[in-house]
Amino acid sequence: MNKMIKISSILMAVFLIIGCAERTSDNEISTTEEIKMLQDKINKFVPVEIQYNEDLLDDREKVVLEKLYQASKIIDDLFLEQVYSKNLGIRSELLAKIETETDPDIKNKLEHQLELFKIMFGPFDRLDNDKQFMGDSEKPLGANYYPEDITKEEFENWIKANPADEKSFTNEFTVIRRAGDALKAVPYNEYYKDKLTEISMLLKEAASYADNPSLKKYLNSRADAFLTNDYFQSDMDWMDLKDHKIEVVIGPYEVYEDGLFNYKAAFESFVTIKDPVETKKLEVFENYLDEIEKNLPLPDEHKNYQRGSESPMVVTNVVFTAGDTKAGVQTLAFNLPNDERVRQAKGSKKVMLKNIHEAKFAKLLKPISEMVLDETELEYVTFDAFFNHTLMHEMSHGVGPGFIKVDGRDTEVKKELKETYSILEECKADILGMYNNMFMIEKGVYPKEIEKEIWVTFLAGAFRSMRFGITSAHGGGNAIIYNYFLEKGAYEYDSKAQKVKVNFEKIFPTLEELATKVLMIQAKGDYDGAKALMEKYAVNSPSIEALRNKLAVLPVDIKPVFEIEE
Repeated sequence: MNKMIKISSILMAVFLIIGCAERTSDNEISTTEEIKMLQDKINKFVPVEIQYNEDLLDDREKVVLEKLYQASKIIDDLFLEQVYSKNLGIRSELLAKIETETDPDIKNKLEHQLELFKIMFGPFDRLDNDKQFMGDSEKPLGANYYPEDITKEEFENWIKANPADEKSFTNEFTVIRRAGDALKAVPYNEYYKDKLTEISMLLKEAASYADNPSLKKYLNSRADAFLTNDYFQSDMDWMDLKDHKIEVVIGPYEVYEDGLFNYKAAFESFVTIKDPVETKKLEVFENYLDEIEKNLPLPDEHKNYQRGSESPMVVTNVVFTAGDTKAGVQTLAFNLPNDERVRQAKGSKKVMLKNIHEAKFAKLLKPISEMVLDETELEYVTFDAFFNHTLMHEMSHGVGPGFIKVDGRDTEVKKELKETYSILEECKADILGMYNNMFMIEKGVYPKEIEKEIWVTFLAGAFRSMRFGITSAHGGGNAIIYNYFLEKGAYEYDSKAQKVKVNFEKIFPTLEELATKVLMIQAKGDYDGAKALMEKYAVNSPSIEALRNKLAVLPVDIKPVFEIEE
């Protein structure tokens, strides 16, 4: 008996030693567990090779493409710096540790951290409310555009005390920094001078090989803009691109990363090759912009006929993307520029990324629809409806309120709605994407028979977007729509089967009601109204939670593997 006790004690000691090697305390996890956690996060992005047809380009155009790729690689580093002040240091440290680490398990963990860091552009999980997956720092709400310890109240109080600073402080192309006890705005061309100078030189070199006059003009003016911090003329030149094969836009645009105010623009780049056949098919839509504005469910005094009537639409295949658009979830299409002065003069351009659409439909939307939709509606999930919704979503960014008056002041929707702007604007574009597709049926552009495809494909797509996170611009916008429609009976959820379907009788009146509500918030610059709508509907409701959990076995998005990098 004593011998058995002694043996048991020895075994217990051995198990404790092994346990200590694996888990040093209740709050720590083993290297093996950490690698698995990181791999699970990486697996949410399914690798997809992004190919392009180089034979479409002549030898000089191939040089232009290479120069644009090199410039875009610098955009990646610029955006990395914008996201978090410590990002460049973290990356350098990871690379150095991987190079010198001799323990294979620790080296494996470091390599996993680096891979996820590259996907997320930092140590914060963009699919999990920016929760850190390495280190113990929280992501600053204002990213690296502001001092990390600044509050909204401090920023707003500074402007109240120094009204002459308001224009530079709210400018999209400045960073805010401390100067002793004061705050100051530093223009991008000063703060990021070295990188922007290098990009400018590459664009000038690309322009020297560009035989297309409009592309040459844009590349030269955009190169100048990086050095002057004035992007207006180059945005105008981008709108005027004609008869070109290479469709490129490079610069600071979207404001999603600025969680404090949605003021500051993030650097990004799209290098694509135009698909002339698919682009030709979209010409019919360019004639309907004014009619779409007129048809909006909004009182006439708030309709915006001042935006330019130009609305070029281009279908392209991606060669390479960089910066903001590549972080985490990949962009399907874009509608630029965002400068209301350019939109007033020329409208905006919609660029559809066909090869990205094809990848996401096959790898994400079809599997999602099979898991969340009622079986009776699965036949209505189609690629054409998916592609056409994105097209009309981008067109819808270009209609509705832009410049507005609030209490007699001339202002802009995005400045009045502050940090709520991005979610409300994406919500608006998705609502009007459906609304305007119905209008295209009414005008005979689409056949009546595809109506159910529009409704059902969007519903499946909403879960694709909400998996990006309810606090993200697209996820939050879709949560508003889904929860509002569910409340009004336009969507019906079967909790037992964990399936959802469209009520085809109720959906259009509900859509029109929500469209009016969101458009009026924008038209009035109603910040409190935007916050109230988001607090009630941009939430992870029980059925969203149940269906998102059900979808956890599927990848959330694609991870592009660009052929040009190989």
